[in-house]
Amino acid sequence: MTKLLHPSETLILSKIPETIRSRAENIRLIAFDVDGVLTDGSLFYSDTGEQLKRFNALDGHGFRMLQQSGIKVALITGRSGGIVTRRAAELGISLLYQDARDKGKLIENIATEHQLTLEQIAYMGDDIIDLEALRKVGLAATVPHAPFYIQQASHWVSTIAGGQGAARELTDIILSAQGLLGAFLQGSTLVRGIAIQ
Repeated sequence: MTKLLHPSETLILSKIPETIRSRAENIRLIAFDVDGVLTDGSLFYSDTGEQLKRFNALDGHGFRMLQQSGIKVALITGRSGGIVTRRAAELGISLLYQDARDKGKLIENIATEHQLTLEQIAYMGDDIIDLEALRKVGLAATVPHAPFYIQQASHWVSTIAGGQGAARELTDIILSAQGLLGAFLQGSTLVRGIAIQ
């Protein structure tokens, strides 16, 4: 029996190809690169050497909705720093991987650890270091400012730039494809047996 979709879910899904919807239906874990995806890629340094990054609140709320719906969220970055650790903690994301140089192998390890197939994992990245991970997963996504070869390796390219809500755009697609976004739009209800407010 086909689940009746919320009108907003129907609208979101009407803007993507059926092949993307099919891939999104299977996702149980989604991993995001940080610089260039969750941020605009800019790095700010204070006089004391402190590094600053700007995150988007829309992305953060999307991560909370994924987790409340039973979909795991991971952050994978080739860099390291307390800022990303703090952001992950704020959002309740325990799957944080910093200094990740071989993201393709890491994605395989994450799949094994969580007893998932690679088809059940989505990954969003924007640069060469993300390429092997993008090639392995069931749903590979990137942002519009990514180099053309990253876009070619991806199944889907966001319409929104990194750091401006690109991750949220992908989040909404995955939740809509699984008929889970509507519960958040209707107020307090149950999503996969979990009470949400």
